[in-house]
Amino acid sequence: MRDVIVIGGGPAGASAAIYLQRSKLDVLLIMKDHGTLEKTGHIDNYWGFESTMDGKELVEKGLLQAKRLGVTIVEEEVLDIENDMFGGHKFTVKTDKESYEGKTVLLATGQSKPNLRVKGFKEFTGKGISFCAICDGFIYRNKKIGVVGNKKFMSEELDTLSNFTDDIKVFTNANELTVDVDKEVVTDKITEIQGDEVVKKVITENGEHEVDALFIAMGTPSANDFALRMGAMIDKNNIVVDDKFMTNIPGLFAAGDCVGGLLQIAKAVSDGAHAALSLNKYVRAL
Repeated sequence: MRDVIVIGGGPAGASAAIYLQRSKLDVLLIMKDHGTLEKTGHIDNYWGFESTMDGKELVEKGLLQAKRLGVTIVEEEVLDIENDMFGGHKFTVKTDKESYEGKTVLLATGQSKPNLRVKGFKEFTGKGISFCAICDGFIYRNKKIGVVGNKKFMSEELDTLSNFTDDIKVFTNANELTVDVDKEVVTDKITEIQGDEVVKKVITENGEHEVDALFIAMGTPSANDFALRMGAMIDKNNIVVDDKFMTNIPGLFAAGDCVGGLLQIAKAVSDGAHAALSLNKYVRAL
């Protein structure tokens, strides 16, 4: 069992891993890609670099530094995190390839949130549109449920929702379905979401589909998705942490953009360092 599992290889996650490794803890960093920084072409406001750098290069330099210091890094997609509330300090992190156990977990995957960018999406978010099957699935037992997604994260949410109803329809939103599902699949592009007080219909290019709820599971899960599943507090799309960067769940920490504040590299690095110092004290007190 690892002392700390860090999820996310950006400035917050890599910085935390470096501090934790130097504190001689057993650290595992899990990352899928370079995150939002991969799309950043010019960075001039981060200290220590004479020339302009792009985000991907900066992330790669941070990861090379972490590896040089001995941090174990695996490039896998995290699908779920389970917390054994009654079995002591134990988190199980499930990826698309393996499962890992840790005494603590640090969420540092940024603040990205899927957005359908269609009419009605913002209007019905929280009014039938949900981002967490474990949180809200029970509410819609024996109802008509739609699930938007096309990858492994969607199939994980689909498995959870299947416990509550058999009337489920998968919407790929014109994306290629990369997993096998045993439900009806609509491959048309979604053009609008309709309803009155709550969601009632999903409109696609070639039809209308009645639903009582629409679960969004596009791409890969974010830090907020993991936090919600485990019962961590969220405020205005930010994970709530105390001054030690720990959530309301003992042993679950978060840092970087996912906790809000100034969404800049310098702040994320600072968060990672502070969270690592708190994690070091926490683990050694177990």
